Amino acid sequence: MPSPQTPTVLTVSQLNGSVRELLEFNYGRIWLRGELSNVSAPSSGHLYFTLKDDQAQVRAAMFKGARTAAKLQQPPQNGQQVLVRARVSLYAPRGDYQLLVEHLEDAGRGALQQAYEMLKARLAAEGLFAPERKRALPVNPRGVAVLTSPSGAAVRDILQVLRRRAPGMPVTVIPVPVQGAEAPPAIVAGLALLKQLHDQGFQDAAGHAVPPFDVIIVARGGGSLEDLWAFNEEAVVRALAEMPVPVVSGVGHEIDFTIADFVVDVRAPTPSAAAELASPDQQQWREQVVLAQGRLLRAWQRERQRHQLKLHNLQRRLRSPARQLQDQRQRLDELELRLVRHIRQIVSQRRERLQQRLLRLQARHPARQLPALQQRLDALALRGQRAVQQQLQQHRRELIGLVQRAHSVSPLAVLGRGYAIVSDEQGEVLRNASDVAVGQNIRARLGRGTIAATVTAIHLAESSS
Repeated sequence: MPSPQTPTVLTVSQLNGSVRELLEFNYGRIWLRGELSNVSAPSSGHLYFTLKDDQAQVRAAMFKGARTAAKLQQPPQNGQQVLVRARVSLYAPRGDYQLLVEHLEDAGRGALQQAYEMLKARLAAEGLFAPERKRALPVNPRGVAVLTSPSGAAVRDILQVLRRRAPGMPVTVIPVPVQGAEAPPAIVAGLALLKQLHDQGFQDAAGHAVPPFDVIIVARGGGSLEDLWAFNEEAVVRALAEMPVPVVSGVGHEIDFTIADFVVDVRAPTPSAAAELASPDQQQWREQVVLAQGRLLRAWQRERQRHQLKLHNLQRRLRSPARQLQDQRQRLDELELRLVRHIRQIVSQRRERLQQRLLRLQARHPARQLPALQQRLDALALRGQRAVQQQLQQHRRELIGLVQRAHSVSPLAVLGRGYAIVSDEQGEVLRNASDVAVGQNIRARLGRGTIAATVTAIHLAESSS
């Protein structure tokens, strides 16, 4: 039987640590509305309280850094309705589920926050915050345009940074209010003016040239949600999205986020940081140039030393013409001797080959081959004579046989038996008595000799019935 699997045993601290990780990972940052109770503000500067509604409650902690960022000079009061941004976590030593509050404000601001979140979500769904829309800042811009309040600390900080980092770079300041009801339309109008200047080749309405710019800074100092609200207006956000050059936002402090921060190409934590990002550091460039010059000088010195060493080695190897001529003459003598030895060797080898070929030719001389050839010729002649005699005897025997056969059937043999061949004077053979006339000369050829006669009478044979 297999043994049962051993169960996993956790410690209490391991369990609480695991639960804390699950809570923080799954929930992230959330917004909550509720009533404060059990508010405690120890000397450490932290805040501890309970956030509740009419049906439930949860413990919360707000550490000193978050309290300072939220500008809470005085601790909130018990019974106060608040809006908080927090992370869900677990206090492991006690196993208490709690909130780690990052921001706290009076619930009266909740409408603004709700409007903020709704607009942010809608613009994000349109793709205005997509990373692929973000443009890289130019490395060496021709100029910078700054849209901000002309009287705030932000413009002074920006100009100071730009003068320090890029003294010769032109800066165009578009003064606009950055707070209050008049701020959003003024910011939209300022952005429209910058777009018009860019599209018209950096000329104003009168045709006068204005300094070019390749990056825009939109900035203001820190403040409350209400103070920064102009940069949460939809018209401002859409105007920023339509800018023809990259835009850097430096609105508020590092913890302040507006919807404009999500649509611009680069978000800076402060106006000064925005100026740092938008301008090249000429001092750094000078230092890089000096370093490059140093590297180039050292490389040139190393190359010069290498060539000097090479020249020195060549000078040492360089000899006088007379010595070179003497060496060449000696070299020529050595080549001549080698050539003579080589020629002699070749001549000897060819003489030896010629002697061998001469011996082979002598062995094949016709005078040495003539007796054997004559003897062979005599044998062939004798064989030929014998063959001819044999052929003649054979042909003679065959001829005699043929003559005998021919004689047996020859007309002469018939004449020898008493017959004759009669012909007229022209030699035509007479076969019918009617072919001649009385008195005509005829000839009769006998077995031996010929008789000339004259026809004295003609007797025609009667035809048989």
